[in-house]
Amino acid sequence: MAGCMMFTFSLTLIRHGETEYNRDKLLQGQGVDTPLSGTGAQQGQAVGQYLQDIPFSSVYVSNLQRAVQTAELILRNNTHCSDTKMILEPLLRERSFGIAEGRPKDCLKNMANAAGQSCRDYTPPGGETLDQVKIRFKKFLSVLFNQLLEARDTLGPEAALTLKDTLDSAPCGFASDGLEGVSVHVLVVSHGGYLRVATRHMIEDLNCSLPKGAKMSQIFSPCPNTGITRFILTIESSESGPVLSAARCVFVNRQDHLQNLETAE
Repeated sequence: MAGCMMFTFSLTLIRHGETEYNRDKLLQGQGVDTPLSGTGAQQGQAVGQYLQDIPFSSVYVSNLQRAVQTAELILRNNTHCSDTKMILEPLLRERSFGIAEGRPKDCLKNMANAAGQSCRDYTPPGGETLDQVKIRFKKFLSVLFNQLLEARDTLGPEAALTLKDTLDSAPCGFASDGLEGVSVHVLVVSHGGYLRVATRHMIEDLNCSLPKGAKMSQIFSPCPNTGITRFILTIESSESGPVLSAARCVFVNRQDHLQNLETAE
């Protein structure tokens, strides 16, 4: 019975495009909701064109406008998703930086130093801890897994394959890397701080296997604007609800689509 309640899907995570605050190294978090800069719009267009042939089954997006605008550009350029409606999901919002929002990133470093903590582990007054962000991501995964299992009857028999059935080939730099034999594709557009926590949770807590030759320093490095990370996940139903039974990381923080932009500049 468990076998017919199991299937594999791809999870592609993307950080939003650049904003003026990103360019000026100012913290945004949740309280500063700025639009994409001109460069950010170009990045969104570029990542949309890079992913244009991937038929995303569902699209989940942080409800902050920099993420929404990026997702709109991705969908607009996609040959399969012109009618796909994005799902605005507050669980995907950036980490809250409390009183540090709107201030230079160096201000956060100074506050952390004054508290005798590393910048990564420091939580400004009114902000979220890394554990609180991780709890939000875990809640999102739970929502996603439940929705996918509920929709499994419409996903087709191909979705019933397991991670072992997919091809674990080395990434070749193609937008389709890791998708061989997978028919269900989920897109998430979120934020740099949030995605860093999410990636760490997938690899450290959920025992996700790493790409061949991957270095941990690169895996956990900050995600660039419109950087792409992809996982292949197998979930199955249980008496307590859907659970993750296998996970593989295909690539992290890919930015191949930005090379032409950099050349143009």
